[in-house]
Formats: sequence, structure tokens, C-alpha cells
Amino acid sequence: SGGYYRKEGLDIPKMLRHALDNQGLLAGFQDAERISNDQLLELDVNLLIPAALGGVITKKNAARIKAPLIIEAANGPIDPDADDILAERGTKVLPDILANAGGVTVSYFEWVQNLQYYKWPLDRVRQELGSVLSRAFERVWQEASQHHISLRTAAYMIAIRRVHRAAKLAGVG
Repeated sequence: SGGYYRKEGLDIPKMLRHALDNQGLLAGFQDAERISNDQLLELDVNLLIPAALGGVITKKNAARIKAPLIIEAANGPIDPDADDILAERGTKVLPDILANAGGVTVSYFEWVQNLQYYKWPLDRVRQELGSVLSRAFERVWQEASQHHISLRTAAYMIAIRRVHRAAKLAGVG
């Protein structure tokens, strides 16, 4: 676990070749510095994308996170206390509920295709996914801007309204 860092940037093709030659491992890669998970999260970068584990940004390390923008590609990488600390510092967080919605959205597309007994071409899947996620992001951004709230809170508000509306239509709420 951990990562590799090189101030000038990583040579991704070279890293990939190294990993392919070493049973999928980067161990022993010489053209970058091996760093710990904590060091990786605390680098002075423009964008941080925690993409593997939940709970990696906590109240213990949130104050040391330098990235002004975090995209939660993992499920729940920022705990609630850390989220508050980051918000106080002005760090923008694109929440997991929006940032990693691609997989479940494409699963929905698969379900729709199965109902129709029809397979979409890959370019249509990509086009539909781009359209769905772009609209979702625009709605969340607009809600956050209008109410001066975080993107996470805006995404949750939209989701809760949708569930409430669906429950009402179903005669449950």
C-alpha cells in the first residue's frame, strides 16, 4: 500500500511496463519516490482523488490535506468530521454519491438493454453516461450554489427529494 511520487510527474507508460514485468507490482520502480498513504494524501497537489478505500481522510489528517479539490472516487473516503474540517478550509469535495456513480448508472443501462432484448453500442453507452452524469453534476452544482451549501449536502438534498417524491407517488409517504 502507498504510492509513488515524482515532482516532475510520473512516466505512466514506464510504470505500466515495470508493473507488467513484475507480476503487476510497482515494487522496485526506481524513477519515483515510494511514499506512504499518509504522504500521498498530504501532497501539495491541485486535485486529490481517493479511489481505493473508505475512511482515509479523517479528523486526524484533514488539516494536512493541501489539495483545494477532492473527488471521492472511492465510497466514503472522507469521514464526517474531516468533511467539516475541509469545508471550513474551503476545500471543494465532489462527493462519492456523484463522483463514482458511473458504475451503477451503467448497470442500470444494462438492465434497460436486457428489458429491450437489445445491446447498445459502446459509443451510445458512453454518450448516455456522459449525458446522465453531466446533468446530475449541473443539478448538484446549481443546488449548492443557490443555497450556499456543500456539493455533498446538495447531492443528498436532491436524493432525499427524489425518494420522497417516489414514496408519495407510490402512496407510501
